Amino acid sequence: MRRFSADYLEHTREGMWADGREALADCSLPDRERVLDAGCGTGEFTRVLAEEAGRDATVIGVDADTDLLDVAREETAASYAAGDATRLPFRDDAVDLAACQALLINLREPARAVRELARVSSDLVAAVEPNNADVAVSSTVEREADLEREAREAYLAGVDTDVALGDRVESLFADAGLVDVRTRRYLHEKRTAPPYAEPALESAARKASGAGLADHREELRAVLSPAAYDDLRRRWREMGREAVAAMREREYERVELVSFEVTVGRVP
Repeated sequence: MRRFSADYLEHTREGMWADGREALADCSLPDRERVLDAGCGTGEFTRVLAEEAGRDATVIGVDADTDLLDVAREETAASYAAGDATRLPFRDDAVDLAACQALLINLREPARAVRELARVSSDLVAAVEPNNADVAVSSTVEREADLEREAREAYLAGVDTDVALGDRVESLFADAGLVDVRTRRYLHEKRTAPPYAEPALESAARKASGAGLADHREELRAVLSPAAYDDLRRRWREMGREAVAAMREREYERVELVSFEVTVGRVP
């Protein structure tokens, strides 16, 4: 499984589920008694589940990374435990909803995790997974959208898991024997506009330094030659400096839309 820092998770999930929670309707959260969030990371989705579940529901987040769990435990909306999503530390039928968000795209064998989710649930299984090939970016910095598309295409070719899995989770559910499978789309919008919040300022600074691109250096260098990677990084940093300069003039705006598929199936 691919690993991420708490800062990276905070950046990529910033503002997610601020609205649009009707996409979770098929999870029947108000009716749940025991809910599991597998691969919970720093607990953002776990807290959403806890907020939407019934008042007396028990919500548990599980992750293999104990450093991320330490961050998750700073909030008390749920309880947390260490565990691998492909070998969950729970008995059969332990919960009535086993869910995950952006987990399957980071596993080399996502089908194993789906089977585990189905094993520990007595009723529903849910997966909220993005299609990272279907990302739309618009920006007042003219070349930002094109550069992000170029970097994303190289990343998709170089990463060793299926990060564009979102719209094909239904087939994994069917293969695991789940029935009554339904899918709803959730569009996660990340909008940057003045007045700029601190995370937006940090994101622009990371572009200007090349740090944001370096987060995915391994995947990019699997596809690009050293010279091509250096050229992309140079152009990326120039774009970042343009964004920082535009922010100083309060003239920078950016919108990113990421398509997530919320797939829910029932254990027969």
